[in-house]
Amino acid sequence: MSPTPPPGGLPPQTALMTGRAVFTEAYAVIPRGCQTDIVTSFLPGWRGMRMWMLARPLSGFAETFSHYLVELEAGGGSDTPEVDDRAQAVLYVVEGQCELAVDGTAHALDAGGYAYLPAGCDWWVTSAGGARFHWIRKRWQPAPDIAAPEAFVTREADHAPAPMPDTGGRWATTRFVDPADLRHDFHVNIVTFEPGGLIPFEETHVMEHGLFVLEGKAVYRLNRDWVEVEAGDYMWLRAYCPQACYAGGPGRFRYLLYKDVNRHAPLGGMLG
Repeated sequence: MSPTPPPGGLPPQTALMTGRAVFTEAYAVIPRGCQTDIVTSFLPGWRGMRMWMLARPLSGFAETFSHYLVELEAGGGSDTPEVDDRAQAVLYVVEGQCELAVDGTAHALDAGGYAYLPAGCDWWVTSAGGARFHWIRKRWQPAPDIAAPEAFVTREADHAPAPMPDTGGRWATTRFVDPADLRHDFHVNIVTFEPGGLIPFEETHVMEHGLFVLEGKAVYRLNRDWVEVEAGDYMWLRAYCPQACYAGGPGRFRYLLYKDVNRHAPLGGMLG
């Protein structure tokens, strides 16, 4: 895996200010170069922490989820990280090591560590030497005769990527939840393209997406446009935004993917 962006700091005064950032009615691209010190956020109840808030519920933008990239200093963390007892979460570690406790059970997580935290569970996180991790939050939507999911902690290395049909293994998805498990109303997967791999049609579907590029580079079709993306870039795609991808190499192209699944579309807006 390539070094985890963002690197912090600010560009020099001699740098060009134009780049690849774009915010449209159907998608947004936040390049790694936009994720500088000046756009970090802080939260109450945390110590030695800053984060990049990449997506949040907002009219005309992300509606179902929020996505944070959290950076902990040595000794940083929180005993009370979540303030919404209806919020479930996924944590995915990309750098360093941290300790995660879920309902009293401690787990050591390093790069590739993954945790699902159901709504209402008791959890805390700390890092002795510093860490960076993704924190994706969504309110769980109850459904008739569906129990709430259980917490689990795992590692990416323990889940073999599943090749997409008829792709010769050039396009594969690492899944941490069985797609047939209707208890889960969102998935956070890792998608991998080998050089030359592609999405060979314009996907257009109900799921909203958040994509953080973990490794490599590619060109992505978003609505009417082709955009170049690389490790550290973030993309948000509105429901039904046409999308396709071509990974031209020279190395693998990988991204962390959020999508909402397995529930009725609310009638009368997000609040019903």
